[in-house]
Amino acid sequence: MAPPIGAVLCGGASRRMGIDKAGVEVDGVPMARRVVDVLVAAGCSPVIAVGGDETALGRLGLDVLEDGFPGQGPLGGIVTALTVGAPTAVVACDLPDLRPATVAALIAALDGHDVAVAFSDRPEPLCAVWAQSAAAVLREKFESGERAVHRALAGLDIAWVSVAPAELRNVNTPGDLRTL
Repeated sequence: MAPPIGAVLCGGASRRMGIDKAGVEVDGVPMARRVVDVLVAAGCSPVIAVGGDETALGRLGLDVLEDGFPGQGPLGGIVTALTVGAPTAVVACDLPDLRPATVAALIAALDGHDVAVAFSDRPEPLCAVWAQSAAAVLREKFESGERAVHRALAGLDIAWVSVAPAELRNVNTPGDLRTL
């Protein structure tokens, strides 16, 4: 299999955080940069940011793909990321504790499935590796009005990859930063 493309979803409104989450620092490194570094370490190439503030992300050294569906949620970001090609590892920018070994396990688990999705105490479809076979299905569901990624998984051949809950902890509010 060719190295997967890496995509970091950065287009969210960050309402609960109050500022753009992609640039929020954890241990001195902006969250989007942390996720990019994890994807690179796991063997993804190229790695792009999808959506978000192109100028701010550019200052972090990131190449940005404009979200084809701004304001439409993460499913639109995934559909946009899959236009670059597949397989594609797509991860939300607010998972600062993700490890390269976890992404590598998702890549290995894809093996003939439509998608390999991380889960701990719950599925985390914003930490997944998508095959080309999923691209048309997701686009069709999106164009039919679906916006929830977990519902868009229905009917796909999914490889579930168990991950330590701490790695999938989302940082959505300033309070979440204090618990890191």
